[in-house]
Amino acid sequence: MNQILSLSLLLLLLIFSTTILAQSPAAAPKKAPAKKPSPTTPAPAPTKPLVPSLPQSPSSDSGSQDIIKILRKAKSFNTLIRLLKTTQIINQVNAQLVTTKSGGITILAPDDGAFSELKAGFFNSLGERQQKELIQFHVLPVYVSSSNFDALSNPVLTLASDSPTGFQINVTAYGNSVNITSGVVNATLTGIVYTDKTLAIYHVDKVLIPLDFSKPKSIAPAPALAKAPKADKENSSAEDDDQGETTKNSSAAISLLSNVHGTMLVSLGAALFAAAATISC
Repeated sequence: MNQILSLSLLLLLLIFSTTILAQSPAAAPKKAPAKKPSPTTPAPAPTKPLVPSLPQSPSSDSGSQDIIKILRKAKSFNTLIRLLKTTQIINQVNAQLVTTKSGGITILAPDDGAFSELKAGFFNSLGERQQKELIQFHVLPVYVSSSNFDALSNPVLTLASDSPTGFQINVTAYGNSVNITSGVVNATLTGIVYTDKTLAIYHVDKVLIPLDFSKPKSIAPAPALAKAPKADKENSSAEDDDQGETTKNSSAAISLLSNVHGTMLVSLGAALFAAAATISC
């Protein structure tokens, strides 16, 4: 009996120790996953100008808006300077720059080489009004920054536009290129001559010829023809004259015949009277 109890206690000890050894050690507490740093929102890149600056461009912070002085300092614009003066458009541009409510003006300036590509005597072949319109056609009555050409809505009015449908250009901006078409000439802006907050001058590689110059001019109405009734009256008068002349001739002929017949009757009567006198004797 004692042996049985001893074996039972021994068995219980073995089972208890085995259970303790079979238990796994306490799991270590899991570490919280490290938070990934939130990506920093990059600052917006500054808007790149669509038109590059020219090496000889005057300093924009010079504070001078003397257009002739700016063009002369930039060089290669002598023809444009002369035409601005001779057509007196420079006075209109300066007044527009001072009094404008739209924020300034933009000048598309062809250089001397662009003017030399025109047909010989082209400018002088234009009338005084068309000469002024040609120069005005290169001026936009609004200020356009070098990075804002793609915001323009076509067609774009120019200083020559006397109506919403006349003397307009179309502007296409993509990449670092700005192209301008007038309907006759396709040109490209090649650089900034001058720019500030109200005045922008850009170098354009061709003289812009307005499409309006090639439109047929209205033909003056032909003089009114003579009215038909008047012509009929004249013809009637002529016919009446002819009839009157015929009537006169007829009357004259009848009178002549009457005279001849009268003469013959008188002669016949005289002869009969003479014969009767002879018989009586």
